[in-house]
Amino acid sequence: MLRPATLRPLQRAAQQPALRAARRTISSRGSSKLTQEFDLNRLNSQRRDYDRNRTAFLTAGAVAGVISFIYTAWKLKQAISEKNAKEGKSGAVKFDAQPNIPTEQFKTEAGELRKIIIHDEDGNEVVPTGNSTVPLFPRTIDVSLPLDKKEQSPLAASISDSAGTQYTLVGLGMRSVTFIGINVYLVGLYVATQDIARLQHYLVKNVNPVATTLIPSEKDTLRQRLLDPVEGEALWDAVLRDAKLRSVLRIAPVRDTDFHHLRDGFVRAIQARSSLDKPAYSDEAFGTAMKNFKVLFNRGQVPKKQEMLLCRNESGALAVTYDAGSSSKPQREVLGTVADPRLSHLLWLNYLAGSKVASEPARKNIVEGVMEFVERPVGTVATQVV
Repeated sequence: MLRPATLRPLQRAAQQPALRAARRTISSRGSSKLTQEFDLNRLNSQRRDYDRNRTAFLTAGAVAGVISFIYTAWKLKQAISEKNAKEGKSGAVKFDAQPNIPTEQFKTEAGELRKIIIHDEDGNEVVPTGNSTVPLFPRTIDVSLPLDKKEQSPLAASISDSAGTQYTLVGLGMRSVTFIGINVYLVGLYVATQDIARLQHYLVKNVNPVATTLIPSEKDTLRQRLLDPVEGEALWDAVLRDAKLRSVLRIAPVRDTDFHHLRDGFVRAIQARSSLDKPAYSDEAFGTAMKNFKVLFNRGQVPKKQEMLLCRNESGALAVTYDAGSSSKPQREVLGTVADPRLSHLLWLNYLAGSKVASEPARKNIVEGVMEFVERPVGTVATQVV
């Protein structure tokens, strides 16, 4: 029988392999955990690098895309400008009947701007537009509308005939879209010749209540007011509301377009201005007027050079006409009318006043045309036109 002293070395020898196995297990678990933590840190680092590189790549691509778009648009605008310049220089080839059409719309006489007026091949007074596609606008137009049926005064009879009421050009300009300036149509403002005296009266009295005409310094004051976004809108708003003017916006496209495109532009302008005073334009009557206005443009193409007239009578009712004929055989057709004066009021302001107008060249040209009126005694312009 073995003694206890003999058994203790045997027990220690039996326990040593188990201890070594336990140490190896603990050591291997610690090593595996460290390895896993090292792998996760490395993967996180790789992910951050990937995200950073991806963001930098996408940003560089977006910047390159914007730069290439701007560069392409700039080259396109440059090409269009060069083409327009060449057409302007070679305009005499296109205008066989009028080889000497000036490109300027005003000339300076005695320190004042004067509208350039020439005669076409039929002897009619016309005004150069500076555009090769539609080079001329008539100085006066005769318009006959259902809105005009009323008893006429002697002066009205002298400037009205079977062709309709005579309207005199105030100013015109080009309507352009997009930041590269694509020309769409020329627009001119005409005022009934017999109503010019009322326009003179309102504008002159706004500057000098006791004057019948304005001197140069007073004209500068009026010019600044008309071009000011706030004062100009207030002044034109009062004229359109109180002066009872009959007026026409004559539109002549310089490129092929369609009625829907023109309608969308008009509607956006009206909605933008009506949104500034929602209580005044949120009723059912104005909504119906907008619907009726849109219906007038449910038509097809509008070729370049064709005439469209937006006509506003003394009460603010709107009539739209379109001439689908040729210059030798006009076929002016009334597309329809809208009685609510608020609609035409907003549409006219879109060309005349505010911080953003449909055509800045037209607004400035109209203001210069107004200066020609107010420098003459009130009531004398109509007799000079006749």
